[in-house]
Amino acid sequence: MSELQETPPAAPASPASTAGQEASGAGGQPPVKPVLTAGAAKRANASVIGMIIALVLSIATFLPIVLMNPSPKSDGYRPDINVSAVARNAADVAGFTPAAPETGETFRANYARWESGTGSGVPTWEVGYLTPKESFIGLVQTRQSNPTWLLQQVKSAPVTGTRAAGGRDWELRDTGKGEKSMVLRDAGGTTVILAGSAQLDEFTVLAAAVVKALEGNSAPASSASPGSTATATVSPSPAPSP
Repeated sequence: MSELQETPPAAPASPASTAGQEASGAGGQPPVKPVLTAGAAKRANASVIGMIIALVLSIATFLPIVLMNPSPKSDGYRPDINVSAVARNAADVAGFTPAAPETGETFRANYARWESGTGSGVPTWEVGYLTPKESFIGLVQTRQSNPTWLLQQVKSAPVTGTRAAGGRDWELRDTGKGEKSMVLRDAGGTTVILAGSAQLDEFTVLAAAVVKALEGNSAPASSASPGSTATATVSPSPAPSP
């Protein structure tokens, strides 16, 4: 009798080899990628075209509005503030002649007003100036200064020295954070404070103009307190001779 030889079972194929066999069975061609049908492609194109049309219509709607509103000039809006005229109007209630320094076109005033001091209790004359270097200096003048009010105006900055301007010594205060103040006491019976973020050379120029304005105020300051009504004093007429 012939001996039968047993054939060992074949090892299971790996997934990679199976995939390779399937690919080779397909003739070695890569898998077929799905393609859009004609209807789906038409719908996709219609959506893109619709978005483009909507964008064009939106631009066409807002473009006339933009063209009808010209962009502002680079130097911005410059209010026409007549500081001297406002100062003359405020003199009647201030009890002193408010300082209106002549600065020409170098320092541009963006406000000038009389504040009655309802909140602080200290009525003030205030003018804001834009400096030639596009910084800011605010002028505040009052005849009713007190230590608490003054500290509020200078933002509690300590005295760091003095600075001469206009022939007067101004008290210099510096917060150390860019804000500076120059204080002139006994300025014609008033206190003048210049405060802002400008450089000291610009402070000095404006301070000199303020001193010149104070010295040029020839009209005597009224002794009446702010808000009071001045009364005229009439001397009695001489008695007729017999």
